[in-house]
Amino acid sequence: MFNQDSFVHHAPLPAGPSFSDEGAANHTRFCNKYGEPGVALFVYGDDLVDKEAVPKKFPARQTLPACKAIARSHGLSHEKVVYARQNPAAIDAGVFHNDVIAVGNQGLLFHHELAFAKRDEVYSQLDAAMGRALDYIEVPSTKVSLSDAVRSYLFNSQLLSVPGKSGATLIVPGECEEVAAVHEYLQWLETESVLINEVCYFNLRQSMNNGGGPACLRLRVVMSEDQIANTASRILLDEALYSELRTWVERNYRDSLAAADLQDPALLSECRSALDELTQLLKIGSVYDFQL
Repeated sequence: MFNQDSFVHHAPLPAGPSFSDEGAANHTRFCNKYGEPGVALFVYGDDLVDKEAVPKKFPARQTLPACKAIARSHGLSHEKVVYARQNPAAIDAGVFHNDVIAVGNQGLLFHHELAFAKRDEVYSQLDAAMGRALDYIEVPSTKVSLSDAVRSYLFNSQLLSVPGKSGATLIVPGECEEVAAVHEYLQWLETESVLINEVCYFNLRQSMNNGGGPACLRLRVVMSEDQIANTASRILLDEALYSELRTWVERNYRDSLAAADLQDPALLSECRSALDELTQLLKIGSVYDFQL
């Protein structure tokens, strides 16, 4: 996919509970401008030391050792990394990832007041690492409860900087219109805030039914024009690729799948054939074991 030496694909962390890691869902990068050095915020639920600070109902799915291992392997500067403990009460309310309770972009962090165990400490560390005060929009529980935040996926949104606009645009799922308290807050935000002055609602019902809002439909990767030009594959979506991918899905996806189908060797052959076709369509080469 990437044929330059500047691209590195790191090996996964060791398997086991000590290095439980769920990736970008618990990571936010802040910066002044895209492409410039920034600050990495890693959010964890368990440091493997303080057992009184872990959630009681649901497991913490991100550990501090995993966060630190990722920071080390990626060569991040210690001065530009902040580790924040997720509020155990939020985890027990169904906030299994930080991106269900907070979202950041450039110099702005939009989050629920119960997102972090020690909010003021997180603010202080982020500001120190950035060398300036970040902008924070903290949503109080009196406006949006934890349960409403989770069921609407308010914070599992995309926060975008739009050229020519002073404020950011917030992309939210249509469920945010259906939860009264959330919709009321967003209407207030859109008219009163100078930091976020546009809210766009999208019907993502299929993705939401599988546990993913707008935040789950993107992975931000900062690349230079030269790096983009040297990608040896079709990884940037355009209308032509979208059309081909849709045709591929309609041709290869079964309309239904029953438990008995899992015993059918034909299903394995179908899956391998479809994946082989997909790698050719995306021009990413042979990446699956059965192709090697």
